[in-house]
Amino acid sequence: MSTITRSTNRDLQSAIVDEGFAFVHGAAMHDLLAPYGGLEDWAAFADSWNRLELDTYMADGGRYRRRRHATFDAREQGTIERAPHQPHFQTVDYNPLNGGVARWFEPIEHPVGNGPTMTAVLKFCRALFESLSPSSRAWHVEVHQFRIEARSQEQGRPTPEGLHRDGVDYVLVLLIDRRNIARGVTTINALDGRTLGDFTLTDPLDAALVDDARVAHGVTPVEPIDPAAPAYRDVLVVTYRKE
Repeated sequence: MSTITRSTNRDLQSAIVDEGFAFVHGAAMHDLLAPYGGLEDWAAFADSWNRLELDTYMADGGRYRRRRHATFDAREQGTIERAPHQPHFQTVDYNPLNGGVARWFEPIEHPVGNGPTMTAVLKFCRALFESLSPSSRAWHVEVHQFRIEARSQEQGRPTPEGLHRDGVDYVLVLLIDRRNIARGVTTINALDGRTLGDFTLTDPLDAALVDDARVAHGVTPVEPIDPAAPAYRDVLVVTYRKE
């Protein structure tokens, strides 16, 4: 399994080419983002997860997931622009639990979506994914803020659809915060079912990068360590799909 602890794009690119995914420690991820902009709004960026709205589309009846959503167009001339608000849609082939429905989520707040941290993340993703797919110059980008809450009477399920693919080309999962929770182990599997690796995002900016065409991913449910205290896992998920 490839674990990136040094801030080199070449190591990261090689890991994804060789294995279809990479786990990047937060310190290395911080350095990887630096060429694409500063994270000076990080405190406000992370605080915005406290204002996510309940996901009411959960077919399992769960009330453990909060989220916001936005789409961006990464155009051929190099610009990344926010697109008009639109629903998130997955076919049931990729999401048998919640797929087949146009799901409208509250939009990511504009100061968050337009801020330095989000801009750096989107530019980093574009540069990396275009290095992996040099012929691609235009992308449909979706950004999801997720908070998975855990309670004594209800597990939080980061991937309630189970081990899955997202139906895009590349995925970034970036940890924002993790409070009072146990478990939440990310597993990466080959398409023939073989387990390729597993790891846990524990520190801010810990990241998983996935070639969605080649591997499937899933995360085990999270549980509170102290049932009397708030418990949650906050992540940013960014997907890039070739246009």
